Amino acid sequence: MTRILPQDHEHGFATRSVHAGQVVEPLAGAVMTPIYQTSTYVQEGLGKHRGYEYARTQNPTREALERNVASLEGATHGFAFGSGLAALDAVLKLFKSGDHIICGENVYGGSHRLMERIYGNLGLRVTFVDMRDVSNIERAATAATRMIYCETPTNPMMNLTDLAAVGDLAQAHGYLYVVDNTFATPYFQRPLEHGADIVLHSTTKYLNGHSDMVGGLLVTSRDDVAERLGFIQNAAGAVPGPMDCWLALRGIKTLPLRMRQHDASGRRIAEWLTRQQLVTKVYYPGLPSHPQHEIACRQMSGFGGMISLDLGDPGRARRLVEGTRIFVLAESLGGVESLIGHPASMTHASVPPAMRQAMGLTDSLVRLSCGVEDTDDLIADLDQAMRASE
Repeated sequence: MTRILPQDHEHGFATRSVHAGQVVEPLAGAVMTPIYQTSTYVQEGLGKHRGYEYARTQNPTREALERNVASLEGATHGFAFGSGLAALDAVLKLFKSGDHIICGENVYGGSHRLMERIYGNLGLRVTFVDMRDVSNIERAATAATRMIYCETPTNPMMNLTDLAAVGDLAQAHGYLYVVDNTFATPYFQRPLEHGADIVLHSTTKYLNGHSDMVGGLLVTSRDDVAERLGFIQNAAGAVPGPMDCWLALRGIKTLPLRMRQHDASGRRIAEWLTRQQLVTKVYYPGLPSHPQHEIACRQMSGFGGMISLDLGDPGRARRLVEGTRIFVLAESLGGVESLIGHPASMTHASVPPAMRQAMGLTDSLVRLSCGVEDTDDLIADLDQAMRASE
């Protein structure tokens, strides 16, 4: 018996975060979904089993996570993978040599590397464009175009894509439309409501929220796409283990609470940064000065805790990221702890330098992932590190 069905959207977001996708545990009635740490399942006879044969294909812990995230995004199907890049890899496996993809130019460096250096060698052609202007997508389209792929907000420039406008374009031409929603999460943004066919998440980030697992997830409401993704998930086998699924499922229970604090700190810190003389530019969609603030207000219900800032000097940027005491210098984002990073040498080092410079991703750019600590402490930490960087 399912407690709250994945498609039961009459319940609120926080209620679904805690309950959606879980089933009553038959042995002891465990409140928490158990970690089904098994590779195989007993069969009652030839061709007779309880719906589970082999753990690459089915695992109850993984299925609970898949149903849960699908519910939060307003989807009917979910597929979990061993990482966010494994989820993107599954999407790219939907296509064949000679097919053409239009991708936002400012995507995660690992996404760019996978498309260019792996699938480019296999004959998949990708054109990277600035998706702040939908006409750039139209100009890049060819007869071989099969998919539009974007992040919004982007990593780390915080550029936005008008989800509804791209959705209309994709539908008009029959393109598959895929959106990486990792930064915003379904708490602040639901791309399926704006025409997306597939939504991708790195569950490593905000969904899990505790920096203790690696995973990815795809959701869709298209039965035909779901059938193909399910085949790829099983055939390629890049699935997460049950412990990682359990950790993500546990983290999602507090997603609404965490996102509210990430957002509150993000807004205050971004506004504080605009008043600092050493900061030449602040990238945060919640600022009225952000050139796409109106779009952010239209398609997002909050702006989150991701901020990028340019200090105008690579040396000063280095001293800042090495001088914070609460913000930890580390890869990744979206955890309860605040992180600081240098995209040009960390998350986006695999992106060609000329391409980084063209999109404004300079050697003096710093990225913040604001955690759930006291906001005053975070501002004080940045203040002392910034003064020491002069």
